[in-house]
Amino acid sequence: MKRSKINDYIKEAEALLKKNNFFLPPWAFWSKEDWKKNRGVCKNIFESSLGWDLTDFGSGDYLSTGLLLVTIRNGNNYLDKKPYAEKIMLVKENQETPFHFHWSKTEDIINRGGGNLVIELYNSDKDEDFTDKPVVFLTDGIKREVAAGGKVVLNPGESITLKTGIYHRFYAEAGSGIVIAGEVSMKNDDAKDNRFHDAPGRFPDIVEDEEPYRLLVGDYGRFI
Repeated sequence: MKRSKINDYIKEAEALLKKNNFFLPPWAFWSKEDWKKNRGVCKNIFESSLGWDLTDFGSGDYLSTGLLLVTIRNGNNYLDKKPYAEKIMLVKENQETPFHFHWSKTEDIINRGGGNLVIELYNSDKDEDFTDKPVVFLTDGIKREVAAGGKVVLNPGESITLKTGIYHRFYAEAGSGIVIAGEVSMKNDDAKDNRFHDAPGRFPDIVEDEEPYRLLVGDYGRFI
């Protein structure tokens, strides 16, 4: 992905979150120079991978297969041992986060506002492939079941609990608008706890055609 396009998408995200009165931590708006000045007190941020994250999952087509998110809080194995995490995500209409599950993380995905969030579900087998068994899950504490590959539509305010081993993909329903989605989960490790069914990668290859507007989590080691 071109850095210029990443910059544009982050500016768009900042405007949308502000319009909807969702406020990010102060460091979300730091420049590269701000990060350098504050580097000495930011070990927890770096170790916990807090910050902006944008990916096309190796597709080369972000608007079709991609996601923009900010990890707001997260535990790590080295400092605070915090057992929980929180993210805010912006999901465009028909923009897919491809099928994946987590080995360790149970999570709630919440529609915080905007359009309708569509989630498709499969159970996984011992070979980490799809099964044809119905999927049992909770939405806001209510037990539900769908057939393998079934769809769950979350309207604003609704949430789903996804246990380990449940394949899920999601996107904003066409015609409903961008979804502001939240994630509240156990400790998050995007480098080691994502099992994608088909997607080639979690993090994008970036073409540096201009300076970063905001640093991504993957930028810290290179720019600070």
